[in-house]
Amino acid sequence: MKQETIAILLKYFPEAAIDDVYYWLVAKKVLFRISKSRKTKLGDYKPPVRCSTHRISVNYDLNPYSFLITFVHELAHLLVYEKYGRRVNPHGFEWKTEYKILMMSFIKKEIFPQQLKIVLVNHIQKSKASSNSDLLLVKELKKYDKNLSGKHPEQTYLENLPFETEFIFGNDRRFIKLEKRRTRFLCNEISSGRDFLFHPLAEVVPLKKTATDTNLIV
Repeated sequence: MKQETIAILLKYFPEAAIDDVYYWLVAKKVLFRISKSRKTKLGDYKPPVRCSTHRISVNYDLNPYSFLITFVHELAHLLVYEKYGRRVNPHGFEWKTEYKILMMSFIKKEIFPQQLKIVLVNHIQKSKASSNSDLLLVKELKKYDKNLSGKHPEQTYLENLPFETEFIFGNDRRFIKLEKRRTRFLCNEISSGRDFLFHPLAEVVPLKKTATDTNLIV
């Protein structure tokens, strides 16, 4: 059973992290689920309220380093729940403390590439509710994403585009970048006229105009 579990974990976690991950899953009797991709979250933790065990899930399509960081994020929630129940803020001081301790234990084991390790050490000093809020960490982690070959040659991050630039996002949906709202960019969908807030690191394809025509071409 142990070898079967480890074989599955090796498909998602960095190999050097497997022993520690397996230890935590067994020690805390975690029901661990590898989830389908979710737009609103990378992972989640559910306490043993309606069932007899802790539950952690992580999206299947994350690269190994993102997968591990997300797992550690949720494991920190588990440890906080064991100590304080629901009496504390989900991402308050208690969670930040547990997350920092856990993350440092993995950083010290030489699991992460050097540059990613430097970014991670800085990240845990100012841990936020979502790792996606740390733009430097997101950029560094994206270097290890799979299937890069299928990207459009002009694909870039939304934050790199000037305001008033039109772009394609997702399944050929066209938008125009309008203004910055705190940590997000307000963009208008051209076909519907609806406004949307985009993450600065949303991957988009800018649209260009020809010299003699007003029609947009990619």
